[in-house]
Amino acid sequence: MDRMIGIDYGLKRTGLAASDPLGIFAAALDTVDSTKIIEYLEKYASRETISRFVVGYPVNMDGSPSASLPAVEAFLKQLQKAFPTVPVTLEDERFTSVLAHRIMIDGGMKASGRRDKKSVDKISAAIILQSYLDRSSGAGIAVDPDAVPPSRSRNKTRSKR
Repeated sequence: MDRMIGIDYGLKRTGLAASDPLGIFAAALDTVDSTKIIEYLEKYASRETISRFVVGYPVNMDGSPSASLPAVEAFLKQLQKAFPTVPVTLEDERFTSVLAHRIMIDGGMKASGRRDKKSVDKISAAIILQSYLDRSSGAGIAVDPDAVPPSRSRNKTRSKR
């Protein structure tokens, strides 16, 4: 079955996520030492068919390239060389780390678990991939911001019911 792979590339660690075979959901997969990412992906590709890579593209808030862009571009060249037939899509990765922390908090993860950067990296990769999946399927959901409950961590003065 075909799977899309989300990649949150970093200088030290790379977070990975994989889609379900239907390309609807993204799930955090693993965090790998960045020097071994191509080797890891080649092993993964020996078990599963990879139909697309969705790579987080680092840009600043104003849309200008971030300082980590040269490293990501070097990685993209390695990826293209190792997987010349697999298409690569670049996805804006702004706010993915913030969203990953929010997901961990809302999921009830303890502070000690949230400090583990490996968890943040693979959840960020899942956010990058899910963003692409939602946009490419046309299944974007309009959400009324007033209908979303506040984060449990931010609502310290919750009333007792």
